[in-house]
Amino acid sequence: MNNTVDVGKLIDEGPFTTLQKIAVFLAALSIVLDGFDGQLIGFAIPHILKEWGITRSAFAPAVAAGLVGMGIGSACAGLLADRFGRRWAVIISVLVFGMATSCVGFAPDVTTIALLRLVAGLGIGGALPSSTTVTAEFTPAKWRTFAVTATIVLYPLGGMLAGLYAGEILATHGWRNLFFIGGLLPIAYGFALIFALPESPRFLVRRSARWSELETLLGRMGRALIAHAVYTDAVEASREQRASFSSLFKDGMARDTLAIWCAFFMCLVASYSAFSWLPVMLSSAGLPLALAGSGLTAYNLGGVFGALGCALAIARFGSRWPMLICCAGAALSAFAMHGVDATRTPALLIIGFGVHGLFVNAVQSTMYALCAFVYPTRVRATGTSSALAFGRLGAVLSAFAGAAVISAGGAGAYLSLLAIAMLLVFVALAMVRNHIARPGNPRRFRAAKAGSVSG
Repeated sequence: MNNTVDVGKLIDEGPFTTLQKIAVFLAALSIVLDGFDGQLIGFAIPHILKEWGITRSAFAPAVAAGLVGMGIGSACAGLLADRFGRRWAVIISVLVFGMATSCVGFAPDVTTIALLRLVAGLGIGGALPSSTTVTAEFTPAKWRTFAVTATIVLYPLGGMLAGLYAGEILATHGWRNLFFIGGLLPIAYGFALIFALPESPRFLVRRSARWSELETLLGRMGRALIAHAVYTDAVEASREQRASFSSLFKDGMARDTLAIWCAFFMCLVASYSAFSWLPVMLSSAGLPLALAGSGLTAYNLGGVFGALGCALAIARFGSRWPMLICCAGAALSAFAMHGVDATRTPALLIIGFGVHGLFVNAVQSTMYALCAFVYPTRVRATGTSSALAFGRLGAVLSAFAGAAVISAGGAGAYLSLLAIAMLLVFVALAMVRNHIARPGNPRRFRAAKAGSVSG
């Protein structure tokens, strides 16, 4: 009698049960809080600069420290998840950025804020990949792509909620309470996850000492149990062929790798210039502090719709033209705002940033899907993580570039920075050869076949 149970097959081909949906929902809410805490700094900067009487350039290292922490957190999240489990990677990430964010409310100077933002960045950077891993490993194969894309989209949703929250708190309670209260939410949620979030079955299957826990989880998921079963995950076992970093530049992938790296780099320059400095720019252009944060809120709201819309367009038309059109739209919308007077028509400027955020986030979120298509199985994780790591350098650059261009050239220079960055993303994505093709296009079949052979 065969008592081997393929856990991966049970999940991939089985029903999407209530317990699995709860696990995905809990992971998704972690990403909402990730975006929420990650963007609080952008709303607080104008108030901190005014209270302490310091320049934008003096505060830039604090912004950069948070982004460096995010890069380190993203890189280390996989190691933490593989060693201690997916659930603990999510829980620790949420607790770390919650506690560090709360402590920012007590900071006496920029140096302290920088150190706390570095620590918060470790959690913020680790939460996204850990939570999307939980989502992927609890979701059946036919729903997985949509579920992972939907969870990534929740980051700008968290940023939008941060804007609504900041609008209420900053005017009445000040920036210190913005961080103190904002950090308490993920702290409370992190402790709730200890009791509510189950461990991934695809993690448990690799540890025979925890198979009793796996059996209990499978039973709660409505899967039939076999006495004295031996558990395996055949699909994941076949994918665990290690590939060297140099593989990204072999088999005709060098051009696509370099182009994707450049696209990630410049796209994160544009997006994090907005996350960190957009309220500062609007304040310097003459808008009241209470209204300046509305631009970033609109930017994130547009990003939610843009990411979902571009994902649907790619599913129907392939990735090349939807992504290039969104790049062009992002650049044109930034250039178009040059002629808007912030003091006379502030609503028009805020709407403009909503449109700009729609296009930028549409490109940024769907570049993950492009990576998954360009790279075959054996180098997919390496290819995606290296592209994101290179992109994080662009985010760090934005911390200094945003402050410098606003100080040197005001709103016009800042808008030009956003526009030029997205034009360079356009050029980079136009250079990618192996775009996701339109469904039914023979080129899609050939690319997929080539990827499976090389994998």
